[in-house]
Amino acid sequence: MTAAPRSRPKPARRGGPGSRRPGRTLARGGLARIVLATVPDEATGRKVARALVEERLAACGSVVPIAASVYRWEGRVREEPECLLVLKTRAGRVARLTARLLDLHPDEVPEILVIAVDSGLRPYLAWVRAETAD
Repeated sequence: MTAAPRSRPKPARRGGPGSRRPGRTLARGGLARIVLATVPDEATGRKVARALVEERLAACGSVVPIAASVYRWEGRVREEPECLLVLKTRAGRVARLTARLLDLHPDEVPEILVIAVDSGLRPYLAWVRAETAD
């Protein structure tokens, strides 16, 4: 008895240049920014992220729990658990977001890094712009 030939499933189409699925292409990041900040714990991260999103200073705040931070402070190497905030915003909101983050943050010198976005999914970048509009 001969086995029936198996039909191979067609590979799933992926978005990208030339894709026929609208909104599945990358666009230049333009004015989109990612702001990274660390906070001492998840509760603080959620509180800070919620305030920044409610005030439309960030479109989204992702709280990444439990990061191990090794750093030098006041002449000593220290190691502490903390959480990472990944905030998505636009360039025009960075100064106000940073000022508000400093108001909300419990640390004397918090980590705040602003990163320009090279490219991203076109509809996501449009959503970030819309959610941080005046």
